[in-house]
Amino acid sequence: MDTTQPGDGSSQRRAVETRAVAWLAARRSLIDPAEAAADRVLFARKALIETAFLVGLRARLDPEPLDEAYSALLDQVGEIAARPSYRELIARDEAALLLYAGTYAALRLCGREDPEFRQLITQAAAGGYAAVFERIPYRQLDLLHTLELCGVAHPLPDVADVLPFTLLCNEPNVVKLTDRDIYAVTHTLFYATDFGLREPDWPRGFDPAAAVELLEALLVLTLGQRNADLVGELLCCLLCLGVRDSVEAHRAWAFLMAAQEDDGRVNGPAGVVHPGLADGDDAYRHWATGYHTTIVAALAALLDRSPKVLRKPRPSAPPPRMSVEQPLRQAVTWLADTGLRQEPAVSLPAAAAVAHGAATLGEPGLARPLLLDLSERLADADPEVWQEHGMEVVGEFASGLRTLGITCASLDLFLKSTAAAVERLDRVPPQAVHNVQRLVGLGLLSPRRAAALTGGAGAPHPAPETAVADLPGAWKDYHLGHLAGYVRDAARAGRAQHRITRDVVSFLLAQQRPCGAIGRPACDDPSDRERAMLSWTRSTVIALAAVHTARDAVLTGP
Repeated sequence: MDTTQPGDGSSQRRAVETRAVAWLAARRSLIDPAEAAADRVLFARKALIETAFLVGLRARLDPEPLDEAYSALLDQVGEIAARPSYRELIARDEAALLLYAGTYAALRLCGREDPEFRQLITQAAAGGYAAVFERIPYRQLDLLHTLELCGVAHPLPDVADVLPFTLLCNEPNVVKLTDRDIYAVTHTLFYATDFGLREPDWPRGFDPAAAVELLEALLVLTLGQRNADLVGELLCCLLCLGVRDSVEAHRAWAFLMAAQEDDGRVNGPAGVVHPGLADGDDAYRHWATGYHTTIVAALAALLDRSPKVLRKPRPSAPPPRMSVEQPLRQAVTWLADTGLRQEPAVSLPAAAAVAHGAATLGEPGLARPLLLDLSERLADADPEVWQEHGMEVVGEFASGLRTLGITCASLDLFLKSTAAAVERLDRVPPQAVHNVQRLVGLGLLSPRRAAALTGGAGAPHPAPETAVADLPGAWKDYHLGHLAGYVRDAARAGRAQHRITRDVVSFLLAQQRPCGAIGRPACDDPSDRERAMLSWTRSTVIALAAVHTARDAVLTGP
């Protein structure tokens, strides 16, 4: 079923393809290895096969004759492939079978059969090396798919035998995936679906909805990084699975259309071409850094309009429920016990987190020993002790004391003086609205007075501690506090069950020690280790509490 609607932007997407292919055709001489400088030959060969494959897919996916730009690209590919200096390299460099086989496959798809070229491919595939040296799974799928398009027989396993070993089919954590890993996922789907022309033979127990969820989560990450190359490939994969009714796909289209330059080029991400290959040659760099992403954009538009590509509703399945209750309880217990050994400056933020986590669990008694101890130690504290921690910490600590019926004279005096100072104001700035609401919750300020001070405005959502685009870096650098901050903000914004949030939570929980503490400091000094784990555990308790609250809200309804 085609879920697109008339006037939904299909003409704009077709224009993306038209402009992109025209830009590629105008620079087709740059894919000729014979015209490339010695240090650019391999790059030209790669660009040649990718350009050839786009033309071959155009012939497969659209029954109409090639237009002028596609025909020009096809003629260029055919001219290069006809040279003995190109085609006979396959007998001398069998490890590069895919480069040459892909060129032949593209010509064959366009009706330009070449028996001599086919014979060279057949001999290389049967030669005991080119087709059998060890490849990682998605590269093996690449070979299988290319030989299939070549019509060349081989003794290799079927696609269905290789697919279970791919990254795609083994529940990868999206936060940990590098760009290279994402390309492995996209190419796996290209070959498994034959670019949208067949249903994959999924491994037993694999839910296709999981593939769609993974692609959409990766689109969120790559859109955040403004990586047009990966955005385009992920969009192509959704189309290969027949999915068009996807919010993330619509966002990807909007991004690609905005990224396409007036002449049709789409700029690629940094690192597409080694700087040394383009030093002092701006025209070459302009092409080399954009040709692949421009091909990907054209392919997305081609897949979108092809009458042959699968079309079906977006598969969906309820996300697995995350149970964070037990790890949250363990973390709260460790934090409460460890806080008893710390100085007030350290234990006060820990106590606030413990009070919050215990209240979220409905077990305020977990916080009693720490809160009672700290209230006694701070009974005569100077106001500066409370001031330096801020209302977020002090308010949560005070709420915990109220719940347990514990008093702290210095804290009560500080809160009353704070409320009195707020009462005298005419208005509070937006960033202070949350503090006003804290005072209301503690019974120190009337709701009516708070409304007058804030103009009836609610507390603004805090800026995310970690932007979604920064998550892979936060994982790589082991910034657990940043990851926990993302989970907290995502859960409070209603995204507790999103694939990205679930995967960040999964990573955080994998860092929990048997004692309940969070984190592996990888250092030997005991005080440094405990200090790091206190900080990470405090942040994670707040994050898990937000997830637990959001989960309960989903389960019980409004």
